[in-house]
Amino acid sequence: MVTRLSNFFLRTLREDPSDAEVTSHRLLVRAGYIRRAAPGIFTWLPLGLRVKARIEGIIREEMSRAGAFEVHFPALLPRDPYEASGRWTSYGDGIFRLQDRKGADYLLAPTHEEMFTLLVKDLYSSYKDLPLAIYQIQDKYRDEARPRAGLLRGREFTMKDAYSFDYTDEGLEKSYQAQRDAYERIFQRLGLEYAIVAADNGLMGGARSEEFLHPTPVGEDTFVRSAAGYAANVEAFVTVAPEPRSIEGLPAPVIFDSPDTPTIETLVRHAATVLDGEVTAADTLKNVVLALTHLDGTRELVVVGIPGDRDVDDKRAEVAFAPAVVEPATPEDFARHPLLVKGYIGPWSEEGAILGEESATGIRYLLDPRVVEGTSWITGANIDQKHVHSLVAGRDFAGDGFVEVANVRAGDPAPDGSGPVELARGMEIGHVFQLGRYFAETLGLKVLDENGKQVTVTMGSYGIGVTRILAILAELNNDDKGLVWPASVAPFDVQVVATGRDALAFDLAERVAAQLEESGRDVLYDDRPKVSPGVKFADAELVGVPRIVIVGRGAADGQVELWDRRTGEREVVPAEEIVARLAV
Repeated sequence: MVTRLSNFFLRTLREDPSDAEVTSHRLLVRAGYIRRAAPGIFTWLPLGLRVKARIEGIIREEMSRAGAFEVHFPALLPRDPYEASGRWTSYGDGIFRLQDRKGADYLLAPTHEEMFTLLVKDLYSSYKDLPLAIYQIQDKYRDEARPRAGLLRGREFTMKDAYSFDYTDEGLEKSYQAQRDAYERIFQRLGLEYAIVAADNGLMGGARSEEFLHPTPVGEDTFVRSAAGYAANVEAFVTVAPEPRSIEGLPAPVIFDSPDTPTIETLVRHAATVLDGEVTAADTLKNVVLALTHLDGTRELVVVGIPGDRDVDDKRAEVAFAPAVVEPATPEDFARHPLLVKGYIGPWSEEGAILGEESATGIRYLLDPRVVEGTSWITGANIDQKHVHSLVAGRDFAGDGFVEVANVRAGDPAPDGSGPVELARGMEIGHVFQLGRYFAETLGLKVLDENGKQVTVTMGSYGIGVTRILAILAELNNDDKGLVWPASVAPFDVQVVATGRDALAFDLAERVAAQLEESGRDVLYDDRPKVSPGVKFADAELVGVPRIVIVGRGAADGQVELWDRRTGEREVVPAEEIVARLAV
């Protein structure tokens, strides 16, 4: 049946919403696809649901092609499975917890690994049942501290999450590749550029983790890539450490006065005069104090030593110290640790901190991988207004380990030897991840193998952000008038617009809309009788149906105008030929 705009549930807006930060948010609200219900939460209107359904249709087709079966879990879940996996606590403030009238704990699902695992455990017990791949398309809930950018980062969002189940590692590899290939087909069909990057495996380990990132200036993720094909997000980037150097013959450390030099910039200027030579930030060792809040609520300070020309990357630090919450040390933290001399912290003190013993500050001390044996540094002497030069790693000090928290820069060498990397911004649109046996072991998912022996199932996890993809497509496909959807996801295949007051035009538009519908097109017909052509055209441009048929002044001669919003081309076509023309 032709959808008539005269009784369709749609109201467009001429002004941008005041809270819109990005183009997709602005246009999706103005064109009547979504409405804000609360921060990070949106009501879906008919147009939005139609686009969403088309994206989901493509995903379902490719999941079926990959051999996966669709299921659907509730969004309201009991506490017990998440308690068993440890995630009831590890999620911290990131999830919505609630209680029923009897005081039982529940959560709004942020993800469903536990439920998928328990479902298979309930139904399958033999290796003959595997491999298995199942998926769902369902709303997820996360208590984002700062929801923003409309659908790009919300508290409620739609996601496709799939899981594979195998009893051998070889089987997992095949299942993983099948899902990875399906993702490439999905994004190609949607017309989305993507980069596949190595990702951090997270707390659950696993052998392989890759993200599909869409390169975009509004992306929240930074990733690196080399010209020869290496790609990784910054959290997963591994620093190429230099070779250790000989410590023989290196001068002993020297403490020097350095008044009013609490920053790397002031230290470099002063040290150049002390050493009577060129000094750069890369010659200095910056010591950053971080506070870690662990899951049990305890607070720990840790000092990280990184080259002075680098800064701590918050995301890399978050991954390095997960599941602890990481933040800069506060003045109160410094007050509780008098050995921390702010602005003059270092790994060594003249009083006798020696190699292998506790750090000079009495606090756990971790080093950047570039601080290898034999490298010489200018750094704090743990005395107010004093620094030390010629302090040699491996001779005068050592760390309690190494940590990847320093920022990655363009020109850094790729860890696979493929040359220098460049940095780019991207938005995560998909993630494929070899979970391994973490959830199966935790929740007791085992099957009998060929020898009748119980073995723990190995799992893969595969996610796609449906509503995020919709927003990205809106970001990519628009002009100064409104949205211009790709044909594969547009809410309608064609829009017919009847203009003027002549009944002849409306009669012809009616016939054209019916013929297009009979030919298999999904048609939106603007049949509003007392709306000006200017308003109708403005609405059509805003809504973004890619092809528009205008019926107006040429109706008496059986002529209509075909308008392609994607190219801007407009041409007059005999009405009886419009079905054939739209088949092109």
